[in-house]
Amino acid sequence: MKNLLFLLLLAIGCSTIIVKAQTDRNLSTTIDNITTPIVGESYETTDDDTKPKKESYRPESPEEQAGKPLVIDGIYERTIAKQRKILPYEDIREADVFWQKRIWRLIDTRQKMNQVFVTPTNPFINILLDITKQHEDAYIFTDEDFTMPTNIREVEETLGGVDTIMVVDPVTYEEKMEIVTNEFNWEAVQSYRLKEDWVFDEESSRMIVRILGIAPIMDVIDDNGNYRGQRAMFWAYYPSFRKYLVTKETFNRQNDGVRLTWEDLLEARMFASFIVKESNIQDRRIKDYATGRDALIESERIKQELFEKEHNLWSY
Repeated sequence: MKNLLFLLLLAIGCSTIIVKAQTDRNLSTTIDNITTPIVGESYETTDDDTKPKKESYRPESPEEQAGKPLVIDGIYERTIAKQRKILPYEDIREADVFWQKRIWRLIDTRQKMNQVFVTPTNPFINILLDITKQHEDAYIFTDEDFTMPTNIREVEETLGGVDTIMVVDPVTYEEKMEIVTNEFNWEAVQSYRLKEDWVFDEESSRMIVRILGIAPIMDVIDDNGNYRGQRAMFWAYYPSFRKYLVTKETFNRQNDGVRLTWEDLLEARMFASFIVKESNIQDRRIKDYATGRDALIESERIKQELFEKEHNLWSY
């Protein structure tokens, strides 16, 4: 009787061990199937993270590869600047404007700090012309009051001169007249004029500066090569150009890995300039009533007055 009971208990224990081993084997197989992906496939979890979702990898189509360059100039592709968006200006209520002054400045590209405007690889004038060609909502005008709009076709007609030259036909050796159009030389633009407003906002108790327009100033040369003065090519309405300038990179003297954009440079006022006019009752420029050293002193006087105005409006 005792032997029979011992054999029965032994049979029950063996059965339990076999069932447990089979259960562990099935559980291990299930875990391996979940955690070990099949080659060429990946898994993404759903929103509730309960069921895995299988997605097969596929190579890029020719259409997707068409927009990518064959090679890149660097060890990585620069895309951050192209995706940047402008920060909108804060609203200013007319009732909060305690004081305002309109200023015109001149940026001379021959100054060391302004050499970035005439970088040979991508000068600023080419940036403005490209934006005007590609975007119809980048507005340009012929006057600084933004009342007479123009377009890039009218501007291009005044950029390159038209010459008539004699050419020899290589077949008949006959001379004939031919009209050729000279390409625009960006080096003819050596300065830029800025129109800006200085406003003291009573609500925020600070001075706010907003650029309104940018005008490339071009040297005028006659047919005999004589210098005839300067003229504004056009007036670019800066608020409409700003959203495109934020994607155009410029040179950063400190770090090639973090490039500045033209919007950064203009908003941070990283340029040297001098004042050529302030709003006045006679609408005169400084050069109309002062010349030479006196004109420089007058420009510095206006600059210092703007600097001190914000401090003088505070009361302690």
